[in-house]
Amino acid sequence: MTTEVPQYRRPDAPAAPPAAPDATPVTTYDTVTAATRHGLETVDILRLRRACGSVRQSADGASIAFLVPAGTALGWHLPGTTCTPGATLPPPTDPRWIMPPSGPGPLARPTDSWVLRSALCEAASTLTAGGLGPF
Repeated sequence: MTTEVPQYRRPDAPAAPPAAPDATPVTTYDTVTAATRHGLETVDILRLRRACGSVRQSADGASIAFLVPAGTALGWHLPGTTCTPGATLPPPTDPRWIMPPSGPGPLARPTDSWVLRSALCEAASTLTAGGLGPF
């Protein structure tokens, strides 16, 4: 019996560009935003699946933003979330990063959009069952 958690990544995912030294718009990512409680529950689910890419919190702390591959915004329709084209990446040392860019460079790694959608739905179900939803 194997106990390894499967990796939910597409093998043809585009390589991430190097992170900018200061907060600059980047068009190689889109941003999926969810309310803080919903987003943090989703981060936990993705981390358990070993499928969590770079994630940051908004400046006001009201939402969580997941980096996803560019083009995701064209087909994103999930109530309770928004997906906007492009992303603004603060430096890797910014304290708003929940899952900061890492590796040589450091590089921001996007979360697969289908895996993120699944985790967001699972998180919504979990929060609703616990009496903390709908949001």
